[in-house]
Amino acid sequence: MKVAVFSTKAYDRQFLSAINSPTQHELVFFEPRLNRDTAILAAGFPAVCVFVHDQVDALTLELLASRGTRLVVLRCAGFNNVDLQAAADLGITVVRVPAYSPYGVAEHAVGLILSLNRKIHRAYNRVREGNFSIDGLLGFNLHERTVGIIGTGKIGLILGQIMKGFGCHLLAYDVYRNPELEALGGKYVELPELFANSDIISLHCPLTTETHHLINTETIKQIKAGVMLINTSRGALIDTQAVIEGLKSGKIGYLGVDVYEQESELFFEDLSGEIIQDDIFQRLTTFPNVLITGHQAFFTAEALHNIAETTFANIADIEKGRSCPNEIRAQLPV
Repeated sequence: MKVAVFSTKAYDRQFLSAINSPTQHELVFFEPRLNRDTAILAAGFPAVCVFVHDQVDALTLELLASRGTRLVVLRCAGFNNVDLQAAADLGITVVRVPAYSPYGVAEHAVGLILSLNRKIHRAYNRVREGNFSIDGLLGFNLHERTVGIIGTGKIGLILGQIMKGFGCHLLAYDVYRNPELEALGGKYVELPELFANSDIISLHCPLTTETHHLINTETIKQIKAGVMLINTSRGALIDTQAVIEGLKSGKIGYLGVDVYEQESELFFEDLSGEIIQDDIFQRLTTFPNVLITGHQAFFTAEALHNIAETTFANIADIEKGRSCPNEIRAQLPV
């Protein structure tokens, strides 16, 4: 199948091309993101392959469909950037990669926790400048601390396993209980109880209408003073302006994020020679107790290999008329 691959970097081309060799799909790589302005690049392609910041809205889908596209292949788990109802109306199939880096993401969350707690990023910069003072680098033992995990699928479970190894107590919230987490000693509670009793809160839930701005002005009032907040899931789970106010008041003691609700204009690009116009993001970077990484939690060799394998398996299923376990469809109205 002829596939237009959008939002590609060198590492995408490397891993996709390596896995594609046996299947011989015709891949054409485009660096720009897919949107209504770039959809014309996919003219004559039966399939497009997209990533987290591609804008697959109704108009983009209409433009794709009018030029022969019938398959949207997401090489990521999230699909909030795709208008599934419009895709269904146009007869376009949408598939995704539901789980490709659960260990990588969970381990990155732990890396943020350790770095924030022990001020490793700040210590690194001090030592490079010949400053060996440890004043201001005081941390706390993770042992016996309470970690609240919101979203206990594969990533949340793995985080729980790691934090249990540190001797932490586990609180959890999810609409579906995970018996494996309960077997670790994790206790499912309602959100107010999790907020009030957790020393560390880590977000691992999908972005839906129900979870949008899950962390907001009202929920921040419920959290334990000085909490460490970690987000490696979706940026819009957090109301960034509300979190800034929480940081200023001291209610939030630490913030570690790998995602940001307006990240599509920033992440995956080198903007080091430009003036960043996002004032909210720039304000976040001024806090000494904030650590931001640029959506790299998933970024391991194993993850890129898994993404490529699943992507081509999805294409093969659709191309051969088989049922694809990773197809996603618009939910029927209740």
